[in-house]
Amino acid sequence: IPVFILAGLLVHCVFLVSIFEIYFSSPLVHGMTPQQTPLPPPAKRLVLFVADGLRADSLYELNNNGTPRAPHLRSILENNGSWGISHTRVPTESRPGHVALIAGFYEDVSAVAKGWKENPVEFDSVFNESKYTWSWGSPDILPMFAKGATGDHVYTFCYTAEREDFGAQDAAKLDTWVFDHVKSFFNSSRSNQTLFSALNEDKVVLFLHLLGIDTNGHAHRPNSREYKDNIKIVDEGVKEIALMIENFYGNDGKTAFILTSDHGMTDWGSHGAGHPSETLTPLIVWGAGVNYPQKVTSQFFEDNLLKGSWNYLKMRMLLFAQADIAPLMASLIGVPFPLNSVGTLPLEYLNNTAHFKAESIFTNAVQILEQFKVKMSQKKETTLSFLFTPFKPLSDSEQINFLKKTRLYIQQQKYDEAVSLCKTLINLALEGLSYYHTYDRLFLGLSIAMGFVGWTTYVILVIIKTHTNLTKAVQANNKESTVVFYGFAFVGMIIAFFLLIQTCPWTYYVYCLLPVPVWYAVVRELPVIRDLAANLLSLRISQSIGFLLVCTLGIEILVFSFFYRSTLTMGLLVFAGWPVITQLWFQAKTTASIWTLLCVLLAIFPSMPVVGREPNIPLVIATGFLTLLISCFSLASLCKSNNKYRNNEDMKVHFCQMLSIALSTYVVSSTHDSLKSKQGLPVLNQIISWMTLVSSSVLPLLSPTFLFQRLFSILLSLMSTYLLLSTGYEALFPLVLSGLMFVWINMEQEAVQHYGLSLKPKLAVFNFAYATDITQFRLLHLDDVRRSFFFVFFIVTAFFGTGNIASVNSFDPASVYCFLTVFSPFMMGGLLVLKVVIPFILVSCAFEAVQVTTQLSSKSLFLIVLVISDIMALHFFFLVKDYGSWLDIGTSISHYVLVMSLTIFMMLMNGLAQLLTTKKLKLSGRTKHHST
Repeated sequence: IPVFILAGLLVHCVFLVSIFEIYFSSPLVHGMTPQQTPLPPPAKRLVLFVADGLRADSLYELNNNGTPRAPHLRSILENNGSWGISHTRVPTESRPGHVALIAGFYEDVSAVAKGWKENPVEFDSVFNESKYTWSWGSPDILPMFAKGATGDHVYTFCYTAEREDFGAQDAAKLDTWVFDHVKSFFNSSRSNQTLFSALNEDKVVLFLHLLGIDTNGHAHRPNSREYKDNIKIVDEGVKEIALMIENFYGNDGKTAFILTSDHGMTDWGSHGAGHPSETLTPLIVWGAGVNYPQKVTSQFFEDNLLKGSWNYLKMRMLLFAQADIAPLMASLIGVPFPLNSVGTLPLEYLNNTAHFKAESIFTNAVQILEQFKVKMSQKKETTLSFLFTPFKPLSDSEQINFLKKTRLYIQQQKYDEAVSLCKTLINLALEGLSYYHTYDRLFLGLSIAMGFVGWTTYVILVIIKTHTNLTKAVQANNKESTVVFYGFAFVGMIIAFFLLIQTCPWTYYVYCLLPVPVWYAVVRELPVIRDLAANLLSLRISQSIGFLLVCTLGIEILVFSFFYRSTLTMGLLVFAGWPVITQLWFQAKTTASIWTLLCVLLAIFPSMPVVGREPNIPLVIATGFLTLLISCFSLASLCKSNNKYRNNEDMKVHFCQMLSIALSTYVVSSTHDSLKSKQGLPVLNQIISWMTLVSSSVLPLLSPTFLFQRLFSILLSLMSTYLLLSTGYEALFPLVLSGLMFVWINMEQEAVQHYGLSLKPKLAVFNFAYATDITQFRLLHLDDVRRSFFFVFFIVTAFFGTGNIASVNSFDPASVYCFLTVFSPFMMGGLLVLKVVIPFILVSCAFEAVQVTTQLSSKSLFLIVLVISDIMALHFFFLVKDYGSWLDIGTSISHYVLVMSLTIFMMLMNGLAQLLTTKKLKLSGRTKHHST
């Protein structure tokens, strides 16, 4: 079995990593020549303001009293600049947003796979192409562009990470820090000749990253007074900085200004997903080379969020993609377009000659075509000539034709025709880039699918061979097996040779050769397959088909629940009727009634809105009191029962856990009040929170190993941590879930007795410590498939019961305020993962109890769970998308990663559940054990 587990882990790791290679490998190519507009640019310098987390509607809408929220920016878009909306892409996070703005391309998921470093993938940017760039702002964003720059011409000035505090009195101080430092920088340059001459050079960029709005949005929500006041502070700061810079350069009219945002924010203060409030960001451009406002009587808004109350703006609004801002900046100051940019220059913003516009868009088209040519030659080199299928709309002759025609139009001063042709060329080049990037997808996808099917088949055969009596022990034919071995070895060599002559990357060898040993293992079990076929044929066809249909339906329901949480509600309501269907109702009416009630209660959670939208602290506090009440009843029943196994140490542990619950309830209440009154996170509360977190992993190990006492102890310890991480109704979730788990253990006892599979042990005195001594495990029964399905269903319910964890990037940081309020992505992410894992641990511990009380080998049930999750993963492998809405793309990846991780994770959780249930720490030598 250890070899089997290692092979399983290896195979699943390959399956998990494969989607990043097949769907999300880096689109970046290197080796292009820089392209620059040959005509002189309108501006010498560019000032870029990025108001992090600023929503488009928050900036453009009027206040309740009819006054503009940002008076200075309003006067610019009405009198001397162009304005519009830029569409960002998912994930709507700061890093990808800034990369799109400054480098002109959308970071793919492969960047995430390589870790959160400054530059997971090497890329070019407007800052890198400039002569000098000075930037001020957050330490999370600025270093990323300085590290990627060639040479030493990108300078950064950052505040300390500790200033990014969600619990601070006023996050707008982050923005005033930036404005003050820019002013002092310009003042100091007057007495520093080197700096003064550098500032007076051409192709200079000044970047001001303003994080206050984002921090206030997270802490107080975008509709709060703090968020709106911060917009006013930014407006005044932009006015002062613009005036100071104009004066510094003697109003030479050679400065261009851009104000935009990296992403928006939902009404409940999060970002990361694809809601219009997150993807629509404002853009206001003014100064040198920029078009003046163009009056319109009415304008068409395709998006409901835009239809709101902006019709009073009688200036033409422009809609375009976020990556289009990079070519716009490059065009304004005359630097080469960033090499990896896929943005299209928005000509509507330019106030210049038709000749300049045509030359600029031509440069843009050639720069994207360069990427296409590099990508095509790379693919041509690694494919056999007779197998290579080129992108027909842009063959070599077509490319030359396009470029000649455009150059001729520009010479003949037919600028409109030239622009139109360039836009067609850009669209074709982008299509071609996508074509070559996904060239090997079908071939790799089929290899992985074959591996999946082979592995799942092999696991089913192992279950049937070792854990059931459906097959007879058959001696393998040596001669036959040798022929099979050489046959598969030959196939493997042909595949390897085929990949070698195409100089494919080493990962291709892994994906293409993996099905060979897997299918060899399947074919070796041919006698088992023959026996199984004979057994199935002896059954009634209707029985076999019925069983297959029920299995298929069950797995489809699990797959559906990833997209529609309400499916879980339906499933739980069906579970509620399980005792009636199987006649267990008549055997144990009380237990069955409680099971039905708790299934109905748990079914309410998936039909509730996703957690974090509306915080409800009084409900969290009430849950704390309810938990205390339940633990008091438990203590009373423990004292009443004439239990010879009870001792004082156990009582002390129980009291410690009750104290921990009480403290957690107090900390949640006082932290919320303190943050509401802007007093920050009290240090004492922070200490108690971290101590609770640490103690919750140790206290269960001090409790007795009797089944219900140990499981209740695990619940109390995890509940104290979960309360600290809760902001609303989800606090009740682990209580209802573990209640159902306790009843599930009892119900499985009844089921085992009902089918006469084993004797019913007395659960009250069942001891986990001696459960592993059971040497006589029984063989699998058909009902055990249902048992495994219940486990997978409860695990999925634990994940999606209180929200869609698949979009963990749009979490609510309020969940972790009892532990920390200073922005720290890894620490906050870790705590949120813990919050997700707690219900998961409760289900795993209950499953461990079910296994030992029904006298089943944990390996046999685990193998059934493996088959179920692998079939689900195969569904999601084909449902992964890299097109369409970016919310769909993000969700499809996370679904696949979630199911694959679930399988790997369940192996680990199985071990953790065994540790939590069977191990006991001794505080003193007096602790006694009694065998049952």
